[in-house]
Amino acid sequence: MTISARTPLSMAVVLGLLSSTQVSAAGFQLAEYSGTGLGRAYAGEAAMADNASAQWRNPAMLTYLEGTQISGGVLYVEPNIDVKGTSSIAGYTESNDIANSAPVPNLYISHQLNDKYTLGLALGSNYGMETDLGRDFKASQYGNEAKIMTVEAVASLAYKLNDQFSFGGGVRFVTGEGKIGATVPFDTTIPVAPNVNIPVSKGDYLKYVEGTDSSWGYVLGAAWQINDHNRLGFAYKSEVMMDFEGHGEGIGFGFAGKKDGKLSVALPATAEVSTYHQITSQWALHSSINWTQWSSFEELKVKFNDGTNSHIKQENWKDSYRFAVGTTYALNQKLTLRGGIAYDMSAVGDKYRTTTIPETDRTWLSAGASYAFSKQFTLDGGLTYIMARTASITEPRDHSDDQAAQFGNFTGEISGDVWIAGIQANYRF
Repeated sequence: MTISARTPLSMAVVLGLLSSTQVSAAGFQLAEYSGTGLGRAYAGEAAMADNASAQWRNPAMLTYLEGTQISGGVLYVEPNIDVKGTSSIAGYTESNDIANSAPVPNLYISHQLNDKYTLGLALGSNYGMETDLGRDFKASQYGNEAKIMTVEAVASLAYKLNDQFSFGGGVRFVTGEGKIGATVPFDTTIPVAPNVNIPVSKGDYLKYVEGTDSSWGYVLGAAWQINDHNRLGFAYKSEVMMDFEGHGEGIGFGFAGKKDGKLSVALPATAEVSTYHQITSQWALHSSINWTQWSSFEELKVKFNDGTNSHIKQENWKDSYRFAVGTTYALNQKLTLRGGIAYDMSAVGDKYRTTTIPETDRTWLSAGASYAFSKQFTLDGGLTYIMARTASITEPRDHSDDQAAQFGNFTGEISGDVWIAGIQANYRF
């Protein structure tokens, strides 16, 4: 994948499952992995085992699943994200609903080998986003489209040491493709040499890049059954390095035609600590603290196949945290109710936020339920409303540059909210 060193545009390297969607956790992280957990704002996930989807957040929880189980579902993400502001040359501009809505499917299978070992297979995604500001946006020189589509498969094995401790681990295979683009915001001419200007039209690519890659990672987990009513879970997912290989094109590259190259981006490591507390026979409380190593996203560099390397942009992201508290109430043998609230800290300060990665603090409000049609079959559903904090955007961020001199600075803000609805079907053999 290639990007022009002359174009000060942030790469929105983001992941979605089977169809890209707007992220709803910090950075370009995708939190949605099941309709079950959605109903409690994904609180306590590393310490809970409702169904086979539990392995996604903590493979050690596989030891809490009996027999063979299968869980599959889909979450529909409906974002409403707006960007507005002022270009110092072109004036006021805005783009509404920049993030596309999309379904996000998942599938999980668990199989208990014996009293000690359980196998798991999972299909999902840890990251996902798609944004498109359109070619009428008057600050499109800093980026107006970004998309990546990926699928992640995880094969896990869990071991129950005794009644108190369980451990698990898995191998992750991540594959994906993506694109990003920046366009000329208005008709003008661009200097390419002393006393040599070439005309460009609104909507022409300053740069367009696309690429694909597959890579490997791992996940580790542990669970401590403190007593019959209290449980503690821990999980860690490794960093996955994606070397997106493809081509770039556009006047902003400084060369004609297409040029092959590679952009290496680290999908950050994550960790989760969760608690589960059975307060009464019907009522339970659970919580999670999640950490994501976004500080690994420091800068973007491109390596062209001809051996040249170019620094693109300083990102200077920071590690982020997510805090969630939820509750489960068994109304009767058939119906279980869930609820939760969560707070996602932004991985980006005001100085380094970009239009193509609409990253800001978020608050989750969630509710859900499960209905047991039989001992073998249950159906879960969840609904979440996410409030995003209005946040400022300034381009260029570090200093004046060629694009600012040619097309102007941009000062604005991003705002919006997200609705997520999910359904999960679970069967025990």
